[in-house]
Amino acid sequence: MKASKRIPALPALAAALRERAAGAAAVSFADFMDVALYGRGVGYYRCERRRVGRQEGTDFFTASSSPLFGPLVVESCVQLLGRAAASEHEFVEIGSEPSGGILTGIKHPFRAYRQVRLGDPLRIEGRSVVFSNELFDAQPFRRFRYREGTWRELGVSLETDVLEETELGAARLALLPDGAGEGYVIDAPLAASELARSLAAQPWTGLFLAFDYGKSWEELCHSHPEGTARAYRHHAQSCDLLAFPGEQDLTCHLCWDWISTALSERGFAAPTLESQEAFFVRHGAALLARTAQAEAGRLSRDKLSLMQLLHPAHMGQKFQALWAMRSTGGGGPPVRIPLPTACAGR
Repeated sequence: MKASKRIPALPALAAALRERAAGAAAVSFADFMDVALYGRGVGYYRCERRRVGRQEGTDFFTASSSPLFGPLVVESCVQLLGRAAASEHEFVEIGSEPSGGILTGIKHPFRAYRQVRLGDPLRIEGRSVVFSNELFDAQPFRRFRYREGTWRELGVSLETDVLEETELGAARLALLPDGAGEGYVIDAPLAASELARSLAAQPWTGLFLAFDYGKSWEELCHSHPEGTARAYRHHAQSCDLLAFPGEQDLTCHLCWDWISTALSERGFAAPTLESQEAFFVRHGAALLARTAQAEAGRLSRDKLSLMQLLHPAHMGQKFQALWAMRSTGGGGPPVRIPLPTACAGR
């Protein structure tokens, strides 16, 4: 069991956790994360502060911090849809930061541009491009540890002022592997796949495009014995997920298998997963060529931006793009997007 480095920064957050516990001595890690990130008045993403960027006081940066990210997304969508068809689609960005979305101030060919932020109701209809950048890794996830031949769900104890990890009992999740090494931890991003399923259920056709980072279920079950959950604060990564609740970002790798399945179940054809580098090279090649020609002979801001977005040592291989097309609509009730993007240059 690991104690956090400090007691909850806000007494209101501790009160919100106890309210969520409804008299119990502990909450699941997913419930803790939901309150710590999104609790009204106390959550990290509810606070009025600048989180994204390289300036002092920020916590992380993202691909959207690059001036070429938006234009490359536009170019890639045009290549995938066709320019004539792109003009008939609404570009819907889900989880954009309050400071603006990736197409803010950028000329684009789409019929309309709409941003959906934390808590906004969402109804997607007609021809659309549904886009997100590090939205899915922000969803609350469940944590499990294999101990003495049994998978046990992990939670957060509220019995003292210091938050502590605790076991909630034997896990009831059929997806978990039959066995693992003693102490093996799996962070299961179940809410992310549920969000994908909810978005796919909306009555729209067109292009789904999500930039994020993740692994296959096989990799999560066998190649990451400490789990993939991390905290980010002041551009520093930490494994202490209980420190600074309400003041740090919490995230884990997605399970791309689950997101792809959620899309396929709703009629999306052949969801395709590519590294960020490969996606832009294959689908944004025209803009890459124009930039290289215009900036030939000098190390410009745009060249540095491309290096950050494409180089394998930077974001090129660390992030992936999942895209899929649907020609006939889904169908389902409107949803309310509860969470913003957990953008991070991680």
